[in-house]
Amino acid sequence: MAESPAHRFGQIIGDSLEAAVEPLLADFANEHGLYLDKKGKRTCRRGAKASWTDLYNNTHDLDFVLERGGSDAKRGRPAAFIETAWRRYTKHSRNKAQEIQGAILPLLETYRRDAPFAGAILAGVFTEGALAQLKSLGFAVVYIPFEDVIQAFRHVGIDAHFGEATRDADFARKVRAWSRLSPGKRARVSRFLIEASSPQITAFFERLRGVIVRKLTGIRITPLHGEAAETRTVKEAIYFVDRYDETAAHSALVRYEVEVLYSNGDRIQGAFAAKGDAISFLESLGEA
Repeated sequence: MAESPAHRFGQIIGDSLEAAVEPLLADFANEHGLYLDKKGKRTCRRGAKASWTDLYNNTHDLDFVLERGGSDAKRGRPAAFIETAWRRYTKHSRNKAQEIQGAILPLLETYRRDAPFAGAILAGVFTEGALAQLKSLGFAVVYIPFEDVIQAFRHVGIDAHFGEATRDADFARKVRAWSRLSPGKRARVSRFLIEASSPQITAFFERLRGVIVRKLTGIRITPLHGEAAETRTVKEAIYFVDRYDETAAHSALVRYEVEVLYSNGDRIQGAFAAKGDAISFLESLGEA
């Protein structure tokens, strides 16, 4: 089935947003010695998608992942998961926000010991509720309104405005106009999108940098001894705590609880029944 011109033009806007973000992330990766995983060929994986698998064995296709210790031939440890998205109508914005969190939150849980950054760079029409939803879950968010998208395309002579009543013939004219643009003019659209959101982009990368250059400030280790007490009521629980003999000799070790603290406020927590597992976890931190 032939692709509709409306869908194609929406794809052009989405691709322009991705093209705007990619060089910024590539420069950032080079600056900090990271590998930028994105769509395209990579020796260590099959296919062209930047796919990552969560602990439930679900695969998520992402736009960009920054890796520590990664290369074309070797997958590294994730330092940041970043999605871009474009939507024209409010009725689709919350669904897209949920789609983004549905892809990234399981990966944050899977790689919680790396405490990766989570970011979303959005354009078009997104409700305050959709944006707040992502921010409340810890995402760094950049939002480029639809008016700025229109302005970006206007700079190269294309009227990007459209609505639900826009005809296919009008979309086809927009697509043809885009196809006639030189690579330099297409790049101008992407540059305008970044310039229009410059303060947000700066804040986004400052927050990303905080995760990448964070310093370890302390490690709390709590060895836990004794068997857990289970009660059926709050009254019974209070009775147990009130009567508990804190001076009693230690029982057998139950687990080590480890909390790693970083300069940017990040915390990584782990619980280990075996001493060797706790040591392996600490060794994996290196000197970060």
